[in-house]
Amino acid sequence: MTLIDALGNGTRLQILRELSREPMYVSELAETVGMDGKTAVHHLSTLEDEGLVAHYRRGNRKYYELDAAIELRIAPPPERTFVLRADDLEESKE
Repeated sequence: MTLIDALGNGTRLQILRELSREPMYVSELAETVGMDGKTAVHHLSTLEDEGLVAHYRRGNRKYYELDAAIELRIAPPPERTFVLRADDLEESKE
């Protein structure tokens, strides 16, 4: 799957928006976005495979957090710009 495929889903964009605010555990994120836990895990796995989110455990809860800085820039002519980029957060801090 490509970056554009991963981000081309409205549900995954909602998940990324929520995770840009703070790390969340799966059931909390599922409730916030309005889906069941199994569907949330599917979307989170896709985002994790693309390196956009990462998870950690605290007790028996699995938390997800944003793991990349994502930029989408589109401009009409004369610039005709289309930029879609995801940078590892460590690279973004340098």
